[in-house]
Amino acid sequence: MDPIGVSLAQMLAAAPPAQIAVRYGTQTVTYGEIERDSIAVATHLHALGMRAGDRIAVWLPNIPAWLVLLFACARLGAIVVAVNTRFRSHEVADIVGRSGCRVLVVWPNFKAIDFAGILAAVPPTALAALEHVVVYAETPGAIAQALLPGVAVSHWDDLLRQSTPAPMPGTGADRCVIFTTSGTTKAPKFVCHLQQTVVVHARDVAAALGLVTPGALVLQALPLCGVFGFTQALAAIVAAVPMRMLSVFDAAEAAAWVREEGVTHMNGVDDMIDRMLAVYPEQRPFPTLRHFGYALFNPALDNIVLQAQRRGVSVRGLYGMSECHAFYALQPLTQTAAERRKGGGMPVSSAAQVRVRDPATGTLVAAGVHGELEISGPSLMHEYFNDPAATAATMTADGYLRTGDLGYLESDGRFCYVARMGDVLRLGGFLTSPLEIEAVLDAHPTVISSQVVAIDIGGTLAPVAFVLATAGRCDELAIIEFCRARLAGYKVPRRVFTLAAFPTTLSANGTKIQKSRLRELAVARLVIEVNEAITGEKHP
Repeated sequence: MDPIGVSLAQMLAAAPPAQIAVRYGTQTVTYGEIERDSIAVATHLHALGMRAGDRIAVWLPNIPAWLVLLFACARLGAIVVAVNTRFRSHEVADIVGRSGCRVLVVWPNFKAIDFAGILAAVPPTALAALEHVVVYAETPGAIAQALLPGVAVSHWDDLLRQSTPAPMPGTGADRCVIFTTSGTTKAPKFVCHLQQTVVVHARDVAAALGLVTPGALVLQALPLCGVFGFTQALAAIVAAVPMRMLSVFDAAEAAAWVREEGVTHMNGVDDMIDRMLAVYPEQRPFPTLRHFGYALFNPALDNIVLQAQRRGVSVRGLYGMSECHAFYALQPLTQTAAERRKGGGMPVSSAAQVRVRDPATGTLVAAGVHGELEISGPSLMHEYFNDPAATAATMTADGYLRTGDLGYLESDGRFCYVARMGDVLRLGGFLTSPLEIEAVLDAHPTVISSQVVAIDIGGTLAPVAFVLATAGRCDELAIIEFCRARLAGYKVPRRVFTLAAFPTTLSANGTKIQKSRLRELAVARLVIEVNEAITGEKHP
């Protein structure tokens, strides 16, 4: 058996008990204390009736208790359902209710979020399986409060009391965590992983990130409820290195911790590193930071990435998704800066394989040819929980995951992520990434940011652009001509509409733009214009 074992409990037990695991505020928690507390919490959850396969909703920010709950549930073979603290009543009702959670753990007064009010807005029938709420608090003497009618309540401190340990039957073959996909028009799917998947992948990620080198310290600012932050934390644990944990990301606080404590590794989304660099004016404000991995690969971020690299931060693109964990692949440091900025990279597991399939012909394609990425390896999900049809539709007969991402293979064994397949445009018979058109639009002096979708115009798929403009409005014809001088004809937007803001949806890993909603808006606007032309009446 692998020396660190295949269960989460074995992985935790392999860490030196006296080693610092988490620094949170003024609190310092060792690996031994996490193990001790996870046994106590598992014992009390067992007393509440939790057994192997049962689900517990963890609706908490980044705090040590999140990790304690993960290992406690793993000891019982129970499953953590990760719930984003930014979710509201509709999302909580769907996720907690549809997954059949029997226990909910919540911090009612965190950051003045009205968790009680959110729960009160949930229809009681949606949470029919819920039997117990555990209230977390950091205020001395805080009293557990009733949050749902007829549902028993305990205080987190009650679960930490030591008592005779209950049976701990959890193994590496048990399911341990469920992440929700960030659906836009449909209910999110529940991505479920096994303990052994989490452990093996954490080991591979720790090696790929260089966490096993002396003096490593991880900034845990990404939320644990998302696969990005979760995988980063588990990699730190398997390497037995400390984490400086922030309950939520704050650029000034994160920058201060990197400098003051000598953080060596962190990962982020969008402009996190840019905001941190803005806190300090000197040329190299973070001399200890060896690695910054970033996701959400948008050409508009190139300037941010280049600035970070000029100021001494080694930036690396990566690839992951809930179905295969974060850090499935990582750009090697030996690559040029231009290559390291790409999404994708080299799989962190030697057992992983990536191939590309032409979505039109169904055939596999050679390096350099765009198509849908299909991936295999030890980090793949076990299932979409309670959805065997969706699981079967996502997996190929020979065990590859259909990612739904457009990409291509590199000649050296790496791969490159381009865009989501649902966002890819088939224009003039060619697969075209909207990012290519958006990069040109963003170069126009009146455009702050842009998004491009394709809709049927006169029987042909054509690109339509939405922009945020510097003056609130833009000259549509001027922007179209600007694109015409720089792009092939089939890539030039037929229309350019101005918005005050893009429609978005929340996920644990960041805020994502709803391309499907933009397509609906484009169709609606064109329909309105046709009706106005027919009736001669202006739509309000």
